[in-house]
Amino acid sequence: MPDRDFHNTPSPGGGRATERGAAPSAVPEEREREAERRRRRAQFLRDLAEARQLRDRVQPRRVKTARLRHAMRMRTFRW
Repeated sequence: MPDRDFHNTPSPGGGRATERGAAPSAVPEEREREAERRRRRAQFLRDLAEARQLRDRVQPRRVKTARLRHAMRMRTFRW
């Protein structure tokens, strides 16, 4: 999806640090830090999904009531 490439667009004040004489190696370090953050976030979301699946298997009654509650909300929701 090309409309989700907002990470590649520079921020309005993005070039100011290099104009002031900041180290040119700051940009690769920032990219590495951002990539590491994304990696950790992806791992967290995988673990969270796995925990939810485990909870759903262990507590099927809770899952059923949540499903019925959601269905009731969707029936009463007005588009």
